[in-house]
Amino acid sequence: MADGYRIEKDSLGEMQVPSDALYGAQTQRAVENFPISGQRFGRRFVEALGIIKKSAARVNAELGHVDAGVADVVARAAAEVAEGRWDDQFVLDVYQTGSGTSTNMNTNEVVAHRATQLLGGDGRVHPNDHVNFGQSSNDVIPTAIHIAARVAMEKELIPALEHLRGALSAKAAAFDGIVKSGRTHLMDATPVRLGQEFRGYATQVGKGVERVRRASEELSELALGGTATGTGINTHVDFPSRTIERISEETGLSFREADDHFEAQGAKDAAVNASGALNTVATSLMKIADDIRWMGSGPTSGIHEIRLPAIQPGSSIMPGKVNPVMSEAMMMVAARVMGNHTTVTVAGSRGNFELNVMMPVIAQALLESITLLANVSRAFTDRCVVGIEANEARCRELLELNPSIATALNPYIGYDKAAEVAKASAKEHVSVREVVLREGLLPADQVDTALDVRSMTEPGLPE
Repeated sequence: MADGYRIEKDSLGEMQVPSDALYGAQTQRAVENFPISGQRFGRRFVEALGIIKKSAARVNAELGHVDAGVADVVARAAAEVAEGRWDDQFVLDVYQTGSGTSTNMNTNEVVAHRATQLLGGDGRVHPNDHVNFGQSSNDVIPTAIHIAARVAMEKELIPALEHLRGALSAKAAAFDGIVKSGRTHLMDATPVRLGQEFRGYATQVGKGVERVRRASEELSELALGGTATGTGINTHVDFPSRTIERISEETGLSFREADDHFEAQGAKDAAVNASGALNTVATSLMKIADDIRWMGSGPTSGIHEIRLPAIQPGSSIMPGKVNPVMSEAMMMVAARVMGNHTTVTVAGSRGNFELNVMMPVIAQALLESITLLANVSRAFTDRCVVGIEANEARCRELLELNPSIATALNPYIGYDKAAEVAKASAKEHVSVREVVLREGLLPADQVDTALDVRSMTEPGLPE
């Protein structure tokens, strides 16, 4: 060992590896081959790899394929990986070999080196023969993608979306009595209740939760057991089912062996589907955040039907300016998730014959989307939604001058006459009520009934 390096060997020869590194020659080769983005796999993905290696070690010992003592230290070392103790040893760029072989070997080498340390010098643990026994990168990496994504969806994203949905539902109830102008095409439309709008937002988020749950369920199929090409070569017939049973116990979520290993390794359709669910959630959040931003615009030259919490100064030059920063943050997250979905879609289509060769970027994009959506949903809820207040006076002011209120006159005076009233109201900047009374279009005792704005927010016809 010299100058802080040690010599390690792999099938291609010798490599200089940092003396304090737990990884070995194959990882070091990949470090040198892929100095591309500086982006590394995140916590959930490394956790999943640790869980797979721990579960596999226990099953291989039970099946008699790996010595019990060796399997025990492998499982202990892999547990440390799953817990995050050795995250700094996962040094590889996301943009690497499309199978993720480099990262699988990074995991195998870290676990093997640490397991050897746990043996206390009494023997050596081999990264391939022991840690990777009965496995291939080609089934481990797709398995890790499904585990990591499903765990993140169930434990991070769904609870965050439920938190947002609950806050929106609370606002829907609080604002139910406030009648305001509806808007279609960004133009005045018939009245709605502010609570109805917020209830619509809550329903959007609730349906998003349902979509994510369905996508998560599809991710419960794991490719483990297919090894190199889906045939299961070099693995015991009971290995996948027994290992997956342990994975389910470790995560607290239900997983099962893939229906067809050729589909599970040659295609990444379940990941594309999951990304599609995330894309739909992002679409919903973009609409909700943008609506809230518009409704809060002003305070003097915008809509200003709601007041957003003032959480930070909005300008470096304009004193007192406050901006809808949480809406903007959510909209940027939505844009990123939409871009990630394009990445996952393109990468998912590169399932050439028996193996998809863009799995690392699928993992990165999918997991980034889940994390971003979960984090922004909580931040937007706590820093914006819960503090929204209705500006009832402004809602009444805008509603009073809304010419679309004339729609309620259709059953009384017909569409053509009602259109004349609406045009006069808009042109003269007076209320529909004033035009109707001035023109004597309805008896005075019918005007209040016909132009009851609260009743316009419910279905029905005048009796």
